Amino acid sequence: MRVVEARAWGGLDQLALGERPDPAVTEPDQVLIEVAAAGLNFADSLIIAGKYQERPLPPFVPGFEVAGRVLAVGAQVRRVKQGDRVMAVLDQGGYAEQALAREADCFPIPPQMDFATAAAFAIAYGTSHIALDERAALEPGERLLVLGASGGVGLTAVEIGKAMGATVIACAGGPEKLAIARAHGADHLIDYKTETLRQRVKEICDGGGVDVVYDPVGGDLFDQALKCTNWGGRLLIVGFAGGGVPQIPANYLLVKNLAALGIYWGSYRRKQPALVETSFHKLFAWHREGKLKPLISNRFDLAEAATALELLTSRRATGKVVLITGRG
Repeated sequence: MRVVEARAWGGLDQLALGERPDPAVTEPDQVLIEVAAAGLNFADSLIIAGKYQERPLPPFVPGFEVAGRVLAVGAQVRRVKQGDRVMAVLDQGGYAEQALAREADCFPIPPQMDFATAAAFAIAYGTSHIALDERAALEPGERLLVLGASGGVGLTAVEIGKAMGATVIACAGGPEKLAIARAHGADHLIDYKTETLRQRVKEICDGGGVDVVYDPVGGDLFDQALKCTNWGGRLLIVGFAGGGVPQIPANYLLVKNLAALGIYWGSYRRKQPALVETSFHKLFAWHREGKLKPLISNRFDLAEAATALELLTSRRATGKVVLITGRG
């Protein structure tokens, strides 16, 4: 089978197309998937660089999420069977024509969802839903500020925030990206390239602030957003796509009774798998109802993985970027 390997830790130039033997089910809870599409995430670039929470030894096949058909299952697998259409979340191995996943990490795809959409769905929507519902306990009528609102996870937070009844303020760079956020449900728009975040939030909120901040960007925008929160506000720390890891002044949290909440969705797969499954049931229902409209801005062949990741890490992509294998 074709795979994309990281030959060493480093930049995207370490990625190379190669061949490996087809994998086989060797554990009772394993599922073998013929991969039709693989979703790309900012974390892919970190694991390739050797800067992620897990550091597999090179050469390894990156890729955290896939969608395709089940080829074989282990003896104890009951949730899926051969021939089923599934999406799956992996520790690694998604940039390949076949992949092995744990049964607990496989989810049947709704009939109306194609493979590319399913490959782009799990991590982005899963992260945003557990962040907003479980971590921040977002309530109807509250004000939600989404940074990086046209990106892979930010756009899902816009949609989920609206589905949960919040007023959504989308912050992104430039009118084209903001138009995408508007099309996906944002009530108010802020262009961080031409406007001052704190001032615009005050204008939108009639002199007040927001109740929840969703931040996959970090850097200076987080510092500004911190000062835009209401008393008792919650700040969701989702990632650092902007490059800078914020340093939070604890006295500011104290004075305004703020909560800074980390959200690493991947850990829920191991710690609270039942919560992940319940979350997907809700997300699939919203998708059926038309409340969630996943945006895939770019599709690349498996061999173009480095080009696809460069588009993503340079923050030129909107929505999600996926790799297509030609299988399935």
